[in-house]
Amino acid sequence: MRLLPPVCALALLSACSQHPTENPSPLASEVSTAANSQVNSPVQFDEDRFRKDIKTLSSDEFEGRAPTTKGETLTLNYLTKAFKEMGLVGANKGDYLQAVPMVTYIASEQQTITLADLPLEHRKDLVLGSRHDNGGVDISKAPLVFVGYGVNAPEYDWNDYQDLDMKGKIAVILVNDPGFALPNSGKFDGKAMTYYGRWDYKFSEASKQGALGAIIIHETAAASYPWSVVENSWTGPQQDLVVDKVEQDKHVQVEGWITMDAATSVFEKSGLNLVNLIDRAASSPINIPLNQTASIKFESTASYANSYNVVATLAGKSRPDEQVLFTAHWDHIGIDESKDGDQIYNGALDNASGTAGILEIARQFAKQAKDGQPLDRSVTFIATTGEEQGLLGSRYYAANPIYPIDKSVAVFNLDSTNIYGRTLDYTIVGKGKSQLEDYLIDALKSQNRVAKAESRPESGGFFRSDHFSFAKLGVPAVFAGGGSEPIDEATAQYKTMMKAEMKGCYHNTCDEYREDWDLSGALQDLAIYYSAAETLANSQDWPGYFEGTEFHSLRAASEANLTE
Repeated sequence: MRLLPPVCALALLSACSQHPTENPSPLASEVSTAANSQVNSPVQFDEDRFRKDIKTLSSDEFEGRAPTTKGETLTLNYLTKAFKEMGLVGANKGDYLQAVPMVTYIASEQQTITLADLPLEHRKDLVLGSRHDNGGVDISKAPLVFVGYGVNAPEYDWNDYQDLDMKGKIAVILVNDPGFALPNSGKFDGKAMTYYGRWDYKFSEASKQGALGAIIIHETAAASYPWSVVENSWTGPQQDLVVDKVEQDKHVQVEGWITMDAATSVFEKSGLNLVNLIDRAASSPINIPLNQTASIKFESTASYANSYNVVATLAGKSRPDEQVLFTAHWDHIGIDESKDGDQIYNGALDNASGTAGILEIARQFAKQAKDGQPLDRSVTFIATTGEEQGLLGSRYYAANPIYPIDKSVAVFNLDSTNIYGRTLDYTIVGKGKSQLEDYLIDALKSQNRVAKAESRPESGGFFRSDHFSFAKLGVPAVFAGGGSEPIDEATAQYKTMMKAEMKGCYHNTCDEYREDWDLSGALQDLAIYYSAAETLANSQDWPGYFEGTEFHSLRAASEANLTE
């Protein structure tokens, strides 16, 4: 999950150790024995097979599954073979692969950067890159402008770019949105992040404003991830979708992040107090020239290659043109040869576990069909590429769907599964958005669990994984799983231990498969998705988004969306 981050995910990922444990601990074994059964599940998922898929996909052999690498080739072969063995059909005219044209940008590690006459160090103080195929960046004395949260939102009567001409200038932008800083003010969505708080929105809006560059000020609390995540995710190869030159030329020439400490020093050179300005920026739109400049120089390269989504379908018996979709991204960060020690970002939790999850669900639906109980609607599984680089695979599919978007009933997304044991509750990220959630809530009754919203809505989890690419087009989409309340004391003790072991592993090399993971909670969650999707696929319902949400106008939640 791209920069949970993101994601990447689900606020499950908060912990790490340098080395995986080879053998299950006694405590983990006790928890697994007590809690491994899938309570009242309509199906019994195969834990050994689920583990094997996670372990294989996240092995060193797969080299961190970066798009357009050897790791991708191995992953595509593995997933294609698995879907074919189940009896699912390649959705792309019999082919399991959908080509996603990508460009890979690599910025040199040797960068000369001066902001406000302060020499800054690449990685330590800031990370910068360029999404242009022009050999690099050579900017001299470009004016710096503080634009608050960098938001232009007419519906909130908010425009941080009001009366600004950004041509030739670099925008300096706060992370998140005004609601985060003033959650009780009634601004935006309070503590819960809106899409205006996302980094991709900020770079996009700065580009629309004609800015030369955009730099986001990193704050751990507001971003919901530490600087290490920025450094690991925004250095090395950076992929994007190939777009035409006219569209590409509109994008800022340089983009990236700066630490809070470095930004504070830059503002001090302007005679400004950054903390005070952050308070002002949350109260009302703001833009202030810093009366300082930036000089930035580094080389970069661009190369072009197709990456691939893996798309497999199981045809419905009576309404095969109507699709219930499952998504999970197969990609991760790959290898960083500049690192000392372990250089492979194995991505076991994020997201070998989610990819293994859709394989298990697909096997159960395939078995059900072979047993003479096919679904009325089709169910399609999309293992996406490039999620870590900005939801690239899902964005491409949504723009170039194999099955029409207006025939896509819903999307169930898996991005990091629950490795902390069974829970009494169940997290729905962005809870309250669509009627699709009702199917999950109904399925939870068989497990005596209750649905809750995520504990940290300020992290903007709903906008950080592949389901969002479909939500933007009005397709009801959910991102759910896990919970915060362990089923019993033994599970609570195990969770505390495993959280400590996993600390710091999000987008880090220690996100490796561990034999002592308690996956009983993950199997329960797979059963919820399975049950909800089965009910929806055998109904004539067309769920929609609730009034007051961002996507209500695209597919509204109303009786009109339910076919008798």
